Amino acid sequence: MALCRILNDDNQPQAALYDNGRVCLLEGAPNDCSLFDLANRQFSSVPQDANWQPAPGKFLPPVPTPEKVICIGLNYRDHAIETGSEIPSEPVVFNKFVSTIIGDQDAIVLPKVSDQVDYEAELVVVIGKGGKHISKASAMDHVFGYTCGHDVSARDWQKGRPGGQWLLGKTFDTFAPIGPWVVTKDEMPDPSDVRVQLILNGETMQDSTTAQLIFDIPELIEHVSKICKLQPGDLIFTGTPPGVGAARKPPVFLKPGDICEVKIDGIGTLTNPCVAE
Repeated sequence: MALCRILNDDNQPQAALYDNGRVCLLEGAPNDCSLFDLANRQFSSVPQDANWQPAPGKFLPPVPTPEKVICIGLNYRDHAIETGSEIPSEPVVFNKFVSTIIGDQDAIVLPKVSDQVDYEAELVVVIGKGGKHISKASAMDHVFGYTCGHDVSARDWQKGRPGGQWLLGKTFDTFAPIGPWVVTKDEMPDPSDVRVQLILNGETMQDSTTAQLIFDIPELIEHVSKICKLQPGDLIFTGTPPGVGAARKPPVFLKPGDICEVKIDGIGTLTNPCVAE
């Protein structure tokens, strides 16, 4: 079972359950699909009078307006090595603006001011219970679920600008596709060895598992919550496997007409086409 957002018959956003190609609208759920409200109302279980219908071809972003989009860099050992970076001794943290969030089938807009836009498939953690100074031992109690994420990155801004502009290189509009839905924690009780792939135009470019993470999910939650209070609905992009375009010889950067697919076992596939600005 998973939580999603779709357009209802009145063309309005509607929270819904997703299961095996079917959806069940959650009447009375907030239109912004607040995960805090959904969790408290226990909408993650199937209502007794559930009215299931075929899933639509388009899903809205499952978390449209998170307060924070937190991202972890260089968190797969092999990826750190391929970029020529030192293995981090603590998590490398950056963020994206909410304007980066798009959903499944939405277009990644390749900016006019960049010609080195890269792909990064990632498992994304969705926070369900807020808190600060969360211990590693209790961190998973704060997880609501997981979704597929794509940390689209303009390398010529991230690394090629004075001082290294990680924020600007990562936060162009549409640079954080997520979805198609959020799999609740009970559906993926052990995220520590989950396969993560990026398929570009039918060719597998990234293929690894979360067993290769340098810092696992509890460590990330403990670390970030030392700095800022986590809120329900916050997203944590956990890092990307090796195989990014910038590390290839010759480099492979996204171009108009490309189709990107992020596939994560236990969740599904997030698909986004690329278009020119």
